[in-house]
Amino acid sequence: MTVYLHEEDIPAGLFAAGADIAVDTETMGLITPRDRLCVVQLSDGGPDEHLVRFSPDSDYDAPNLRALLADPDRVKLYHFARFDLAAIKHYLEVEAAPVYCTKTASRLVRTYTDRHGLKELVRELLGQDISKAQQSSDWGGPILSDAQKDYAASDVRYLHRLREELDRRLAREGRADLAKACFDFLPWRAELDLAGWPEIDLFAHV
Repeated sequence: MTVYLHEEDIPAGLFAAGADIAVDTETMGLITPRDRLCVVQLSDGGPDEHLVRFSPDSDYDAPNLRALLADPDRVKLYHFARFDLAAIKHYLEVEAAPVYCTKTASRLVRTYTDRHGLKELVRELLGQDISKAQQSSDWGGPILSDAQKDYAASDVRYLHRLREELDRRLAREGRADLAKACFDFLPWRAELDLAGWPEIDLFAHV
């Protein structure tokens, strides 16, 4: 297992054609237009993870990364896709779909708990522990520490395996079609966030 760090873009042909890609982002904070995109993490489910770092003055051109994320023949796997989709759309100007979100799937089938974080999912479904110690660290610095790189990589390392188990549970509970409809809506939910409706439920009675 190796974590590769790339600056500003990925090499052409980094992933096999058609492979589904796990995606995550690290930003300077949680307000997308204010808090710049610093790192995009990628995995095809194999033994290696790839991190793409952007500098403070980046123009986010990244043609190879943008093409990968916009590829309609590759499912992009996320944990809390809503946030990552908004960051990618705002900074890289692509819709990184079609979407599979492990957090959304967890909420649909793990109704016996309110703990749907990646750490809890990996522990329960895969029997492994991951550290979240670097979650709130400074991702905009000139150097990423080994701890930061491993943390960032762990956010995409398990998503393919989580999807397999969550899909089994969605099928068992008869909620696969409902999950697919939710996944398909997530790019629009991200658009609403960017357009100024972050916490408003448009379908609520009041």
